Amino acid sequence: MALLVASFLAMDLRQLTHLLAVAEHQSFSGAARSLHTVQSNVSTHVARLEAELETVLIDRRTMSPTAEGLAVIERAQRIRSELQAITDDIASMRSEVAGLVRIGCIGTTARWLANPLLQRLNDLYPALRPMLVDATTTSLLPRISNGELDMAVVNTPVVGAGLSTLNLFEEERVIIAPRDHPWAQRKTITIRELSDHPIMLTPAGTTFRDAIDKELASIGVHLVPAAEVDGLRLLASLALQGHAPALLPASAAFDHPEDNWVLIRVDGLTRRSVGLIFNQRTTPSTPVRSTIEVLASVVRDIAPQQPGVYLTFDH
Repeated sequence: MALLVASFLAMDLRQLTHLLAVAEHQSFSGAARSLHTVQSNVSTHVARLEAELETVLIDRRTMSPTAEGLAVIERAQRIRSELQAITDDIASMRSEVAGLVRIGCIGTTARWLANPLLQRLNDLYPALRPMLVDATTTSLLPRISNGELDMAVVNTPVVGAGLSTLNLFEEERVIIAPRDHPWAQRKTITIRELSDHPIMLTPAGTTFRDAIDKELASIGVHLVPAAEVDGLRLLASLALQGHAPALLPASAAFDHPEDNWVLIRVDGLTRRSVGLIFNQRTTPSTPVRSTIEVLASVVRDIAPQQPGVYLTFDH
């Protein structure tokens, strides 16, 4: 115990900062450039931290963190987030809400949420600096866990220690089809009719596709892919241009003028849930809490206007 206490007291924030920089840039030279210092300074701080912890944190051959390094980096990232939160909280108490807020969002939601969110944040908190990251649920989850992002709009439910979810909305999974397609005169098709014609899908292994395949397999329905497109936004773009029918979340058709496509509901297919997640292990700063409130208000105002989208949080 005495050794652990001594190591903790000797450890300083500069060592953790230099370790994080090495992990993020995968080299001592890249870390040095990002920190505006010399490479020897970075190497010294990391070496001292390794000596105090009596373990190797960075494999010098691959420049990847060791298992011990990953454990230290995970906590160091949370420490960095908490320190930034302290600065932002104090600045917000002294004047207006200010500071950096890092927001992740899945693409099909970002395309209708991002613009009104940024506009409302700018109107209410002009000193706030939002940073948006457009990515998949799979890639956003670890960035919430390690403190790289403050919040993220993702497919739910999510499984992960220390993650909290604010349910936002559910949306139907729908068919977007060309106007000359046999389904185009239908308002609704049944879940079993999905296999009657080839349709464009995301590939197997993606969250959206796997959920659908699992549900359909339980009733003996197997889809016939017309094409597999890795990316819901690209898939939506192809469908809206009339390339072929596609199975998509309802919000993918948001704000697109009806031209050569129609939206067809699928009777019996489970809705997709979307929520806002954040890390329970860190206390949200004033800017983060303010952003969460604004994001929820934007969803509350806009989501009900979209066909097939239903609010699920207390509004």
